[in-house]
Amino acid sequence: MKDTPERLSHITISLHWLIALFILGLMTLGVYMSETASYGLYPTHKSLGIFIFLFIVIRVLWRWKNGWPKPVGQHQGWEQALATLIHWILILGTLAFPISGMLMSYAGGHGLQLFGWDLVSANLVDGKREVLDAGLAGAANSAHKTLLPIMLAAILLHVAGALKHHVIDKDNTLKRMFGFKNNSL
Repeated sequence: MKDTPERLSHITISLHWLIALFILGLMTLGVYMSETASYGLYPTHKSLGIFIFLFIVIRVLWRWKNGWPKPVGQHQGWEQALATLIHWILILGTLAFPISGMLMSYAGGHGLQLFGWDLVSANLVDGKREVLDAGLAGAANSAHKTLLPIMLAAILLHVAGALKHHVIDKDNTLKRMFGFKNNSL
């Protein structure tokens, strides 16, 4: 099924909500880990980030192949421009979050593990972890941290826009994102 102004495909809806929930959960977990120095949670955070990255790549390829969903109704130019900007920030941010995290871990010598399975082994010299590239690890760390407030702002604007469509415009934008027919919700 192809996305239409009336209805989105099950793939579009599923990828949107799966990635949204994972990204929000990982952002929450990341803040918790950094605020509480809960180092034991880092392997879970990294594994979930690598896991969801696969679905993010699928979503980006899906979006590339199918284009962006068409707006439900007519909106002012500034609304369309803001919506386009927010959608681009969200899709690029969902790519940049796991990429920066993986680069940070790899360049820091930690390797990449997916639920205990080594995708890239840690860089161990005489049993101690050695940094591979401190500059790259630092840049990836900065990018990872900088993405948090940008993504939070974009998510809040995205949710506000969806609510505006539903409450003020009274169009079917939010309904179709939940997979409902136009007369439900």
